Amino acid sequence: MSTVTDETSSLDAAIAGLPRVVDLLTARAEEHDRDATFPYQGIEAVHEAGLLTLTVHRRYGGPGGTLSDTVRVLAELGRGDASVALVTAFTLLLHAEQGRTSGWPAGLYRRLLNESRRGPALVNTLAADPVEGPPALARREGDGWLLTGRKTCCTGAEALAWMAVRATTDEPVPRTGTFLVRGESAGVEVDPVWDQLGLRASAGHDVLFTDVYVPPEAVLDLRTEPDPVATGLCAAWRDLALAAVQLGVGRAAQDWLVRFLSQRTPANLGEPLGTLPRYRAAVGELESALIGAEELLGGLAARIDAGDPAAVGRTGPVQLLVTRAVIESVQQAVTLTGSPGLSRRHPLERYLRDALSGRMHCPAEDAVLQEAGRAALARFRPRG
Repeated sequence: MSTVTDETSSLDAAIAGLPRVVDLLTARAEEHDRDATFPYQGIEAVHEAGLLTLTVHRRYGGPGGTLSDTVRVLAELGRGDASVALVTAFTLLLHAEQGRTSGWPAGLYRRLLNESRRGPALVNTLAADPVEGPPALARREGDGWLLTGRKTCCTGAEALAWMAVRATTDEPVPRTGTFLVRGESAGVEVDPVWDQLGLRASAGHDVLFTDVYVPPEAVLDLRTEPDPVATGLCAAWRDLALAAVQLGVGRAAQDWLVRFLSQRTPANLGEPLGTLPRYRAAVGELESALIGAEELLGGLAARIDAGDPAAVGRTGPVQLLVTRAVIESVQQAVTLTGSPGLSRRHPLERYLRDALSGRMHCPAEDAVLQEAGRAALARFRPRG
């Protein structure tokens, strides 16, 4: 049994290894983006550094990383390769949820942890149904279930060890739950349809299920209505984790911009562009926006770690604000650099594509704003 000191030491060691991992991700990111190939080497580096199991709870022998730790790590990984950071995020989110809810049966979760000791064991919750076609459906087969249907936008699809598939039963009164499926199970097929503008290495392919048998012990929380408390906290972690990936992209773009302006010396100027007040002010504008995003993320994550219930309802607007700040910052960096910023010879155009593509993992802006507006209006109390 690990001691608290050992667990804290493993957490510190994992975070201390971040710079080396980020350097490795940076070196391979362009290749994987260009070819839309899955970054197995990058995921292996994240695993070897102990970062892929950062949020395994201490009662399971893990380091017990908090939401603040998660945000910090994902922002750095996003600086190296946003696709690797995104794939990592979903595995970290599942381990964190298990620490809060113990939703996975002990035996299955122990199996996942054993696999995680041998190598990267990626997990993701597959929840998105296709726009056209029926959603994933589970029907009875003896004591278990047969799962059939398609899930779309399944980040990391080709490399997932486990898939936590959200599906509805075909019972007279349908129930919805999570069906735990091994990635290598009979009847599971990855349809390689992922061909996006950005986050190209994240392998967000569709997954098809054809009569995939799921034993009764691998079916979680079947119910006619979702648990709003669990859903709220899970959504809060997800909002901030994915915002952190976006923040990493913004910081990477700024890093490249600063190097470019520090080195670019027009013949008629005789000194780098970064020495001009106009460019210094523009970089200061970007820096201020990213500092604001970092403080929003870090501050709200710390409040959630401290158990502040009011903080949970604020993560949607914060994710929206961080995403907007990053996209605007990267677009401004492109504007400042002109033609070089859009050249495939430089990574800035990739950062722009990744920043824009990050929106697909956020709730729709109008939904976030309407919910924030509803909450604000609900606080109104007429005087008198």
